[in-house]
Parts: sequence; C-alpha cells; structure tokens
Amino acid sequence: MHCISLPPGQFGGPEIEDFFCNRLDIKAHPYFQTIATMTVSAHLLIRRDGTLMQFVSLLDRAWHAGRSRFCGQDECNDFSIGIELEGSDDVPYTEDQYQALSAVCQQIMAAWPEIGVDEITGHSDIAPGRKTDPGPAFDWSRLHQSLAKSTKDRL
Repeated sequence: MHCISLPPGQFGGPEIEDFFCNRLDIKAHPYFQTIATMTVSAHLLIRRDGTLMQFVSLLDRAWHAGRSRFCGQDECNDFSIGIELEGSDDVPYTEDQYQALSAVCQQIMAAWPEIGVDEITGHSDIAPGRKTDPGPAFDWSRLHQSLAKSTKDRL
C-alpha cells in the first residue's frame, strides 16, 4: 500500500497517470524536475473518489516498491501487487477509497488464497526508514475489519 499525489498535496489532476505512463511534463511544476529520471509504475491506483485504475497486469511486475524487503525476501516488486492511493501521509483517505480498496483486496485474496490480511502492508513496512506511506492518516484497523468481515461472510 502506497500513497501518491502530484504535485505533492494536490489531488485530482492527470499527473499521477502521466507519471506512471512516462509522459509527465516535467516543466509543468518545479517538483516534477526532482522525479524526472524516475521510472515508477503501480498495478493499481485508487483515486480520491474511489475510481480504480489499472496500469500493469497483476500477473506482471510493476515498479512501485523500490529497495524493499518483506518476510525475508528482498525486492518486493518481484512478488507483490502495488496499490497506490491518491493521497498523502497526513491527509485522511476518503470513504470511497476505503470501499474500493477493500473490494480490490477481497478480489486479490480470492484469486490468490495465499495472500491474507497479514500480507497487506504499507510501503513504510517494506522500506522502513526510506518510506513513510501510506502514513498515519491511513486507518489500518478499518481496512482489516472490513477484510475480516468479508472473509467471514464468505465462509
């Protein structure tokens, strides 16, 4: 789980998609100069209004985690699904985002039964000291409760 806003702290524009598709106009904002050489992608993006966008097949590698480690394995891009939430560490996420995130996580867990609630982690968990997202504004207990309820409902 990651968060992104481009320019930082601004929501709703096309810049995230442009960045993930390597077509960001680096002259459009001073911050874009600092990320001009980065090649970043994610499997999924959830906008503030809950719109779900897919950039990479869930079966393919995306470039979302960077240097990372989870459960003893390095390079999380090699084995994980990158979900970006449009947002920033300290701005509360929206109800629509939580609903969309819960729904997509349920679908992923149904498709890959080896993925459970404990395998859904933040960028801050796989790259501690380097990354802080999704940040303190993200309500992990809310997501976990939603996923636990949906799992219980399926049984």
